[in-house]
Amino acid sequence: MPEADPFALGRDRMDCAALAAVGAGRGVRLSADAARQMEASRAAVERALAGEAPVYGVSTGFGHLANRRIEPDQVSALQLNLVRSHAAGVGPALPAPSVRALLALRAHALALGRSGVRPAVVERIAALLAHDVLPVVPEWGSVGASGDLAPLSHVALCLVGEGEATVGGRRLPAAEALRAAGMAPLDLTAKEGLALTNGSQLTTAVAALAARRADLLGAAADLAAALSFQALRGIASDFDDRLLRLRPHPGALRTGARLRALLAGSALTTRAGDVRVQDAYSLRAVPQVHGAFRDTWSFVVGVLEVEMNSATDNPLVVGLDDPDGAAILSGANFHGAPVAVAADLLPIAMAQLAVISERRTERLVNPALSGGLPAFLTPEPGLNSGLMVGQYTAAALTSAIKGLSHPASVDSIPTSAGQEDVVSMGPAAALKAAAVADRLADVLAIELVTAAQAADLVGRDRLSPATAAAHARIRRLVAPLAGDRPLAPDIEAVRAAIEDASLVAAAQAHCDVALGGLATD
Repeated sequence: MPEADPFALGRDRMDCAALAAVGAGRGVRLSADAARQMEASRAAVERALAGEAPVYGVSTGFGHLANRRIEPDQVSALQLNLVRSHAAGVGPALPAPSVRALLALRAHALALGRSGVRPAVVERIAALLAHDVLPVVPEWGSVGASGDLAPLSHVALCLVGEGEATVGGRRLPAAEALRAAGMAPLDLTAKEGLALTNGSQLTTAVAALAARRADLLGAAADLAAALSFQALRGIASDFDDRLLRLRPHPGALRTGARLRALLAGSALTTRAGDVRVQDAYSLRAVPQVHGAFRDTWSFVVGVLEVEMNSATDNPLVVGLDDPDGAAILSGANFHGAPVAVAADLLPIAMAQLAVISERRTERLVNPALSGGLPAFLTPEPGLNSGLMVGQYTAAALTSAIKGLSHPASVDSIPTSAGQEDVVSMGPAAALKAAAVADRLADVLAIELVTAAQAADLVGRDRLSPATAAAHARIRRLVAPLAGDRPLAPDIEAVRAAIEDASLVAAAQAHCDVALGGLATD
């Protein structure tokens, strides 16, 4: 597959797929049109700097210190001091894909030409990505209000040759990392330290990468549900399109179509009255529950993609095409509330998938609920415990997910001596979304391991073609459970097949409906 062209900052529209590609190594470049726009807004900043009227962050201090006038000969020192003082992050360093995404989003926002910085600033960020020189950015420190100040300050600190960076995974002093890549530290001029640190890029980057993973996990959840549904002899009319269209939520309709495609050709589904009159909710309500996840996911992605392509600095240059001249306006485009609320919805939506998946796993291993399957799906219950404790693990993970799903954005702790008195807590929301995605992947892997074992017991030759292909993929990774053995390697192997999309791809080859979550969709 040919390598993708570099993303054109300030020209191309960023979306979750493009951002994930940059996170995985795709390059970026500053488009010529964007460079010209940046030069025009930079000229407006230079004019303001030469004038008498105070301009926030250009000729004044920051936050509570906005009323302090800064002399012209102190402007560069002001920007450097801002970066140094705000680099106060703590905790684990963000993983490399998140840092790459963070860099790309900040560069793209600056390249829109409203922040008044020189094109050289964006070109330097592009060079960091090209040489894989990644600033060490601690996870914690931002309240998501005046931008993600602390994390972005660690980025800016690296650009000026201070702080730390990784090169090829090796952690170095930033100055040494820049030298190794043949790059000189950046000298900041008026407005540039402020512009580098103002914006919701940590929140947006982490949430967007979590949303990209959630799309794949949603597809895997549909597949797991279809496999469990057959092992438990589910009633096919649960997913009848005529029924679902009487309550036409888009996510439920899409989920119903995917389930019908996954189950097409199965000899294991039943009719009402054959085995039972009605299925339990964990089987019958899959379109409604998975569909709620899908509708929420679509909303979240829409918000994130608006944010990715927005100018989120303060102040911003407006009216570049106005015959009366450009103006520099101060506002709150950096405030993280829109993305914080969206990021909070993502764990809540993923929790729905975890809760229903764990209940399906319980039905599979519980002889009182499984319709005749042996206890814990082992041929010799008692001597062997089978998949008993797999369900324990799924329960533990699901409980953790519930705790992580409490929204962060409902909180606010004022900062900057009360000047920044309503904050979004967006970074906490985004980091929770990433943590929930990690745990959900394991919950779904446990269901798939369990459902594959149950399918062997009821007759895998009776599975639908799509789920039979997924079952075969699982069996290439995990042998059937004849006697007790450690389950952790089995769960890990299936989780990897979820994460690399190979499991969904195996089923997709037999479906005429897009399952979602594939790298090519």
